[in-house]
Amino acid sequence: MARLILVSLLAFVSCTTAPVAVTAIPGTTPTPTLFVTTSAPTASPSATPPAFRYVALGASDTVGVGASDPRTGSWPARVAARLPAGTDYVNLGVSGSLASQAMRDQLPTALGLGPRLVTIWLAVNDLNANVPAADYAAALRSVVAPLVSGTAARIFVGDVPDLRSVPAYAGTDQAALLARIAAYNAAIVALAAIFPGRVTVVDLFTGSAPLVSTITVSADGFHPSDAGYALIADRFAKAIADAGIVLR
Repeated sequence: MARLILVSLLAFVSCTTAPVAVTAIPGTTPTPTLFVTTSAPTASPSATPPAFRYVALGASDTVGVGASDPRTGSWPARVAARLPAGTDYVNLGVSGSLASQAMRDQLPTALGLGPRLVTIWLAVNDLNANVPAADYAAALRSVVAPLVSGTAARIFVGDVPDLRSVPAYAGTDQAALLARIAAYNAAIVALAAIFPGRVTVVDLFTGSAPLVSTITVSADGFHPSDAGYALIADRFAKAIADAGIVLR
């Protein structure tokens, strides 16, 4: 039976305001994240490690803010439900996290868990905080590179959907928003190319209209709804399956 352990990992995001930029989204106060495993965590260094462990890193979308039940409705939880029975699933997501904060607050725990599968979705908060694409790329690499060198995990990194239809971005400069999204997504693709066979980009941008419709965005106008999380999970699950990892 699944054991649920709540872990409070608090991180605060500081957003700057720039003339032409993406509007910073309010409500990024960190909330408790979920540490979920389908079997008991390793009790000691001498204990037998799990056959397969999945670790999710990210921000509020990874936590599942906007889902009716984040414990089961977040997109990582939906991905975990498709992995073979006995898989350990650990969600380290922290609401409001930037990529640079995840390097400090989430990465050390992830490395210590020795995962075989890692998903990362860390982009939208950086975009909202007007982090330059080059700085974002460096911060994301500081998360990904240690996972490549310190674990045997296959790593799947989500890019930025086309956010122009998301209600929270109404009134922003749509051309500037699209240009910033394109720069971030190019940085993610370039990073994955450095680690072929280990890092895969999950394309959330192409054909992303269904991901940002009124049905798939929650009542806060920003986070995904249950329907949105299901679609995001489908994109990650397809990339994972295409990489040869067995799903059910």
